Amino acid sequence: MRINWEKYGIDAPRGTSGNKKVLCPECHDQRRDKRDKSLSINLATGEFKCHYCGFSGCAAEKEEWERRPWHNAAPIRKAKPVYKKPAPRPAAPVDDNVLAWFKSRGISVETVAALRITSGMEWMPQKQGQANTVQFNYYLNGELINTKFRTGDKCFKLCSGARLIPYNIDAIKGSKECIITEGEMDALSFYECGRHDVISVPNGANANLDYLDDFIEDYFDDKEVIYIASDTDTKGVELRDELLRRFGVERCRVLEYGEDCKDANEHLQKYGRESLLKCLADAPEIKVDGVFTVSDFEQSLDALFEHGMQKGVVIGHENFDRLLSFETKRLCVVTGIPGSGKSEFIDEIAERLNMRYGWRWAYFSPENAPLAYHAAKLIEKFTGKHFSPQHLTYGEYRQVKEHLEQDFSFIAPTDNYRVDNILEKAKYLVRRRGIKGLVIDPYNRLEAEQGQRSETLYISELLDKLTTFAQINDVLIILMAHPTKQPKNKDGVVEAPTLYDISGSANFFNKADFGIVVHRDRINDTVEVHVQKVKFRHLGECGTALFKYNLNNGRYTPFTNGIDPVWDNNNHLQQEAAQRAREAEEAARFNFGDDLPPADDPFSFTPLDDNEVPF
Repeated sequence: MRINWEKYGIDAPRGTSGNKKVLCPECHDQRRDKRDKSLSINLATGEFKCHYCGFSGCAAEKEEWERRPWHNAAPIRKAKPVYKKPAPRPAAPVDDNVLAWFKSRGISVETVAALRITSGMEWMPQKQGQANTVQFNYYLNGELINTKFRTGDKCFKLCSGARLIPYNIDAIKGSKECIITEGEMDALSFYECGRHDVISVPNGANANLDYLDDFIEDYFDDKEVIYIASDTDTKGVELRDELLRRFGVERCRVLEYGEDCKDANEHLQKYGRESLLKCLADAPEIKVDGVFTVSDFEQSLDALFEHGMQKGVVIGHENFDRLLSFETKRLCVVTGIPGSGKSEFIDEIAERLNMRYGWRWAYFSPENAPLAYHAAKLIEKFTGKHFSPQHLTYGEYRQVKEHLEQDFSFIAPTDNYRVDNILEKAKYLVRRRGIKGLVIDPYNRLEAEQGQRSETLYISELLDKLTTFAQINDVLIILMAHPTKQPKNKDGVVEAPTLYDISGSANFFNKADFGIVVHRDRINDTVEVHVQKVKFRHLGECGTALFKYNLNNGRYTPFTNGIDPVWDNNNHLQQEAAQRAREAEEAARFNFGDDLPPADDPFSFTPLDDNEVPF
C-alpha cells in the first residue's frame, strides 16, 4: 500500500504517521485567508478532509501485487527474512585486561586471535549505558553475521535484528565429526585443546533450534559423529535432548565432565587439556535399544527430582486444559462418530500448540485431501476469518501461507500408505524441520499389513510401533480412529462412543497415553470433548469439556454455564508473533547459560564497580 498525495494535488509533508493540516487544493485559491490550512490529512492511512469546502477522500493505493486477481496471484513461498549485519570491526589488539581474563579461564592469546574475538565499549541495555565488553564474532563463509557482547559481570546481548547462526560454523564444513557446546567459552575450551571442529549454539540452553534448519544439509548431514557438550543443569539437559532429537541418537555422543564440573570450561580450568580431551574420547554412544541402567538417564532423573512432575503443554481453553495437558513421546488416540468434528478438533490442538509453543507439525491425512482443502481449514483457524477474498485481506492470506510453509508439512505418498513409509518420512521431517507433532488421520487409511496375524495382534504391534517412534523421536503422535457403528438410544439419539468402541481392538484404549472422544450434540448444538484416558495423573484427568463450534472459522469456543460464548475471531498469528518476538529477544539477550566460575575458584573473575572497566 502506498500513499499518492500527488494524484489529488495535496502538498503533504514528509512522514508516514500522524495527522497534519495542509492547504486545500480545491478551495485555497478562493479563500480570503490564504494562510488557513483547512485540509486535515492522515499520513498513515491517506485519508483527507477539508473542513471548509468538504473536499475528502483517500490517497492510499494498492501496490501492483495487491491489485492482482486472487486466482492470478504469484505463488507464495516463505519469504527470506531480512537481517541486519553488524558493522565490521577494525583490527585492533584485544585489551590486556581482557586477555588476562581469558587466561584465567584457561584460554590462550592464540585461541582468542584465531576465533577473531574483539573487545571494546558497547551500549548494554542491562546497564542502560556504555560498558567494556568481550565481543564474540559470528562468521558465515568468512562474513561477519552477528556479534555477542559480554560484560565482566555477565550481561549479554546479540546484535538487534541480526541472523542467529551457530558460533564458529565455518570450522565444521566438510568435517566428519563436530562438537556442539552451550556457550562460546566452552567452544573456546575445546579449540584450546586442538579440536577446531567445534561450534556453540548462539542463544545458550534454548531448546528452540529453528535456526539450524538452514544448516542441516550442508553442515551436518555428512557428520559421522556429533559430540554434544551441553551443561549438566536442567536447561542443559533440555538442550541436549533437543539436539539428540534433531540429529538422531544413532550418531551422537554425550559428554560427561564429572560430578564437580558442570561444563567444559570449568573442567579445563580444574583438570587441564588432556583431561578434557579424555572426556571427549570417553563419551559413550547413545543407547537406542537394549538394557539401561540409572546412569544412562541420570541427568534427566536429577532434573525430575529437582523440579518434580511438570504439567505438559496446554491448548489455552481453560475447560479442556484442566483435564489434559500434552507432552511429547506420547500417543494420543482420538475417536468419534462421523460428522462429530474429530479432525477439526485435532486441527485446533495443532494450531494452538503451534501458536503457544512453536510446535511444528506433520500430517498424514488422506481424509482431508486434497491438500489445498486442508490448508484452507488451517488458514481459517489461524486468521479467525472465513477462507475467502471477501473476509481475508491479501496480506493476511500471504502471511499465514508463509507461516504454514515454515511450520506445517503434509505427508501424501502417491502409492504407499504403509505405516513404515509414513514414519520414515516423519523421521526425515524431525531431522530437517524439527517437527514436534505427527497427525495420522485416520488409522483405517494406513495400508493393512496384517498377514496371518489376528487383527487384535496386528493393531497391538502397530500401536507399539507408533509409541516407540514417538519416544525415540520425541514427538506427540495423534492417531484418529473411527468407531464401530453406534446404536441409537431409546430416544433415537446416537450417544458418544468410547475408546473401546473403536473398530478392531480394545488396544486403542489400552495402549494410548491420551484418549479423546469428540461428540456433537446436535440437539443442543454443542460439541462434547470427552477425555477418557490420561495415562499419567500429573498430565490431567478424565472428564468432559463443552464447546461451541464456529462455522465461520472452524474454531472451538468453550461453552460454560449455558452462556452464549464470545466468538474468538482474532488473528492468532498476528497476536502471537509480537509476543514470541518479545520472548525471543529477551532470551537472546539474557538466557545464554555461560556462567562465571564458582566464587571460590582461583580463576574467578570479580566484577568491578560501575566506575571501573569491567575487565
